[in-house]
Amino acid sequence: MGTIISTVNMKGGVGKTTLTVNLATCLAKKHNKRVLVLDLDSQISATLSLVSPHEFAKLRKKRRTLSYLLDNVINPNPWSKLDTKDIIVPEICGIDGLELLPGDIELYDEFQVSAMLHQQALEHGEQEFQNVWNNFERILIEKIIEPVIDDYDFIILDCAPGYNLLTRSGIAASDFYLLPARPEPLSLVGIQLLERRIAKLRESHKNIKPLDVKLLGIVFILSAGGLMGRYYKQVMKRVRDDFHPEQLFEQSIPMDVNVAKAVDMFTPVSLAMPNSGGSKAFMKLSDEFLAKAAVESQKLAAVT
Repeated sequence: MGTIISTVNMKGGVGKTTLTVNLATCLAKKHNKRVLVLDLDSQISATLSLVSPHEFAKLRKKRRTLSYLLDNVINPNPWSKLDTKDIIVPEICGIDGLELLPGDIELYDEFQVSAMLHQQALEHGEQEFQNVWNNFERILIEKIIEPVIDDYDFIILDCAPGYNLLTRSGIAASDFYLLPARPEPLSLVGIQLLERRIAKLRESHKNIKPLDVKLLGIVFILSAGGLMGRYYKQVMKRVRDDFHPEQLFEQSIPMDVNVAKAVDMFTPVSLAMPNSGGSKAFMKLSDEFLAKAAVESQKLAAVT
């Protein structure tokens, strides 16, 4: 069964999508892993990092995006012709094993979801609306992933910044989460807020089934080719002081100009410019990622 991982931070602009798509690419290309990238962000950054806008437009026209699957969970339709496997785009960037479940700029109607859950709460008079919401939150992404979970070694969810329904449902469906962070004060606040939110999510879901999601590690995303002044080093030290060493990745990622250029090419930097500093860092990160994932998976297996 595949390991499900959410890439998440409360703050935007921390390199979350860049981490997701390049890590997935390295796992597939260097380590021959089968990896699915699932884009949960309506900004569709992960999608457009792996396919061109023209390709995305064709997929959207055929309704082969996450929006179709979400609609089937929110409004079950026995006549639906497509399932999760039909929506997935195989061999992304020509790499066997790297696949994408494309996002969409319009994922779901919040009013429709609220109205549907309110009606469910009325039909089950003994349940409060919050209980109905928590149950829906728990199954939404889980239902979409379930039919394909055995097809992959890793399913990596690129979550939206903030804390919307899809982000919460993605975290609830995950075994681990990755936390990208820049060595800046606001990014540090994003880490603290996320940890509090996940603790609250665990509490709200405890009556459904225990939420076992665990932090796999914090990845520092560095600016200007990785050059840092004393202040940024102090910020990184504050993070290291707040977490156990095993919760921090040793390998950091320099966000050099090549990473930005690769985005314009709708291709991960690890493919577009394999000799760049950013690409080499992602390759090393994928080694460390696999080692951490193996250790943590063994711990989980021992507990269960």
